[in-house]
Amino acid sequence: MQPDWENRYQEKSTGWDIGHISTPLKEYFDQLKNKDQKILIPGCGNAYEAEHLWRSGFHHVHLLDIAPSPLQNFKSKLNDFPSQQLIQEDFFHHQGEYDLIIEQTFFCAIEPEQRRAYALKAHELLKKGGKLVGLLWSVELNEDHPPYGGSKEEYLDYFQDKFDIHTMERAHNSIAPRAERELFIILKKK
Repeated sequence: MQPDWENRYQEKSTGWDIGHISTPLKEYFDQLKNKDQKILIPGCGNAYEAEHLWRSGFHHVHLLDIAPSPLQNFKSKLNDFPSQQLIQEDFFHHQGEYDLIIEQTFFCAIEPEQRRAYALKAHELLKKGGKLVGLLWSVELNEDHPPYGGSKEEYLDYFQDKFDIHTMERAHNSIAPRAERELFIILKKK
């Protein structure tokens, strides 16, 4: 059963929220040259990644979350961010076409039986040659509630048919509590 994400935000029960952009994603974003890319951040939560991108001149960032509170919080923090780029919707129902999808603690929050559907939906939402970039847990975590962990072998099974695996390696620059426990991924749509 999916958790009530809105209640978690209301109750500030957001243990996955580190309060800032993760180092691996910041370093990836900081080397990107094309600021015209259309970017989707599904399950965006408090969207520190989007804030960094926006302040760095990436103005085609779209945030998607099933819960309204994180989107409202983001808008109150960055009031010049376009409201039409804040999307309250289920990822699996979303329609659009993107150059880049950012993965940061969304994949580990969905039910494990939805993971193959996630890979297919990400593939569908990406333009030809588009990329899925982010972090996945590389350890087993919970079996009955999020966050759910996993392994590189499991993830390859979900993604390798639809994506060229450019990178799926242990992140060398994770924050201390996640060190040695995350895989950094760059997957290019076939």
